[in-house]
Amino acid sequence: MKIAIATKNSGKLKEFQQLAKNTNFELIPIPESISELPPETGKTFYENALIKAKFISNALEIPAIGDDSGLEVDALNGGPGIYSARYSESGEDKDNCLKLLKNMTGLESEFRDARFKCCLVGFFEGKIIKSFGALEGRISEGFKGDKGFGYDPIFITQNGMHLAELEKEEKNAISHRSLAFRELLKDLSKLTN
Repeated sequence: MKIAIATKNSGKLKEFQQLAKNTNFELIPIPESISELPPETGKTFYENALIKAKFISNALEIPAIGDDSGLEVDALNGGPGIYSARYSESGEDKDNCLKLLKNMTGLESEFRDARFKCCLVGFFEGKIIKSFGALEGRISEGFKGDKGFGYDPIFITQNGMHLAELEKEEKNAISHRSLAFRELLKDLSKLTN
């Protein structure tokens, strides 16, 4: 079964395709003809994921998965949260990380707790399924590793390594997105039944 992934983020698309490689689902990118996704006007990860999934499913007339995920930092009252991808002025990964590190300057390690959160929503012809995943860790004081994307270089996992140091398979074993995807897999067939 073909399912469109409602994202323009190539890093996310590759992660999803890796996660689905031993399933009966073929996760496909959205076509170039769809130049933009609708604005993320929701107040939660779920609302934003649903906006994207519904838009792409209706446009392509096939099931779609919308993903909204982000980083919640305790010392920043859960920020950047749903604004993680557009936290800095440019919205570029490095600038987002630099702004976050700047906003946490001087905080000791016990005040740097954070988590990645992910909500996935599957949508097709009015049917909705959803799942959630989280990855606990803390924010480092600098960049480390050259793998992954987003905030991975400044996120320290509970095993003490930066997320950007992990190989794809290691990351997919623990990531918020993989946890949410494994949950969603249980219900994906409901979209076409």
